[in-house]
Amino acid sequence: MNPVIQLLQSHRSIRKFTDTPVAESLVEDIVRCGQSAATSSNLQATTVIRIRNPETRAEIARLAGDQMYVSGAAAFFVFCADLHRARRACEMQGGAFAPGMTEHFIIATVDVALFAQNCVVAAESAGLGICYIGGIRNAPKQISELLDLPDQVYPVFGLCLGYPAQDPEVKPRLPLSVVLKEERYQTAADDTGIQAYDNQLRDYYRTRTGGTKEGCWTLEMKALVGKESRPHMRGFLESRNFHMR
Repeated sequence: MNPVIQLLQSHRSIRKFTDTPVAESLVEDIVRCGQSAATSSNLQATTVIRIRNPETRAEIARLAGDQMYVSGAAAFFVFCADLHRARRACEMQGGAFAPGMTEHFIIATVDVALFAQNCVVAAESAGLGICYIGGIRNAPKQISELLDLPDQVYPVFGLCLGYPAQDPEVKPRLPLSVVLKEERYQTAADDTGIQAYDNQLRDYYRTRTGGTKEGCWTLEMKALVGKESRPHMRGFLESRNFHMR
């Protein structure tokens, strides 16, 4: 198998790290790889903030739901969608920034995801482990204040980085037949594929936890999309002058 394909298909989230530091030159190379990701209209709307201060890290870990590997990872970053920089560029040319455009918000958010995933692939190719921290959106206002984020910038997720101190199994994904469609959106076989995936995921959780966790994908989705999810985000984004139109 192509080694890049093999690397991508072997991704795991790592939540326990050794004390080995990550060389500064490697961190810079990883971020440069992020900069090489596709960016719509050359907007380059990602800003990465590296958090070194232990007290700041501990506070982010608490705000993110007591995810203590934020403190334990060799390196921790917050990835931000940033239209502030583009606004300044527009103003430097005598233009007037048009705030609140939904398309600009989507572009910036997608840019961050593409940038971060490039960083992740680069990090894993160098033997590092990673864990995304979406929990920072539990408290986006407090984290924005902690990091002095200006208007038109919001924290999308954090990223833990370090050398793994664990070797978890690769978590199964939905069958390809459910995800890959031909010509149009077809759902005829989806339920069968999802049920098979439920069984596979139940086995994965039993093995991983020694039988202490029972769960499956449909139950996870019931818990996720069967209720409101971070309803504060809309008000927070409006407070950062992301007024969608």
